[in-house]
Amino acid sequence: MQTLASESNRQRSPELIFAHTQAQPLRIVALGDSVVYGFGDPEGGGWVERLRRRWMTPETPGHVLYNLGVRGDGVRQVAQRLEQEFRHRGELRHSVPDAIVLSVGMNDSARLGHAKGRNFTAFEDFQHDLAHLLDQAQQLCSVFFVGMTPVDEARMPFANSLYYSHADQQRYKEATRLACLDRQIPYLDIWEQWLGQDSWRSLISSDGLHPNSMGYGALLNDFLNWEAVHPWIAAA
Repeated sequence: MQTLASESNRQRSPELIFAHTQAQPLRIVALGDSVVYGFGDPEGGGWVERLRRRWMTPETPGHVLYNLGVRGDGVRQVAQRLEQEFRHRGELRHSVPDAIVLSVGMNDSARLGHAKGRNFTAFEDFQHDLAHLLDQAQQLCSVFFVGMTPVDEARMPFANSLYYSHADQQRYKEATRLACLDRQIPYLDIWEQWLGQDSWRSLISSDGLHPNSMGYGALLNDFLNWEAVHPWIAAA
């Protein structure tokens, strides 16, 4: 793995990112699990793909967005592939992105085998791995974190073996929110936003885990309405 970027490339304010967009398109990577990948959305390919398509016409600044989501990944797997994933991709070759969007943690919260089984990633290990991921990412460029979507507990287990619950999700997502807050990383709390809506189950696929096409559309809207990324949208 190549040497991390210098101190000057760490978390930049939205104002500095906005200033950058005035000069040239942003180079952004989204890393995470199947919700970044877009599984469950045959219509639009997921919220990241939907966002990428918004920036593909000549009338836009042409922000470059790479989807680096991998189904089944937890925090440790994302950290292991963080930097080398984009070092050989097009506009990012031998360089670093202007911003990294992270979205991971749901798989870490799953319980194995039965509802009282052990978590996929023990909570203490998750906290350690998450701190490593966030610190590593912040050494490269500005970081933004999109929180997990809620699961439909009534449809568990997923794949006949993984049990996701709101109690575990809340524990892991709150640890993530606090870790981001400690590092001044913008955090979009999708879990809280969706559970505050009576119709949130209509946004979840029949597997109980992934958003459906309508859910990914809603997720994109939540992202576009997020104050932290308004500079990107204003320039687009």
